Amino acid sequence: VAKEEEKTVAGIVLASAAKEKPQTGTVVAVGEGRLLENGEKVPAAVKAGDQVMFEKYAGTEVKYEGKEYLIVAGKDIMAIVE
Repeated sequence: VAKEEEKTVAGIVLASAAKEKPQTGTVVAVGEGRLLENGEKVPAAVKAGDQVMFEKYAGTEVKYEGKEYLIVAGKDIMAIVE
């Protein structure tokens, strides 16, 4: 069965993965931030307890002490949901 292609107003064909809805989750822990080339540290934009939105396939799944977690890079977080 052929699926109908979906195009944006600009005529760009969207892959089916691009149309999938983002995921949400609760931040459990945050690292110290990102280190720039000049040695300056940029603090994380999120904090433990924040509800965040991220792309469906972002992150790496890990199992720690019997629980499953998703490690997501700060650049993959789309929004903090309030």
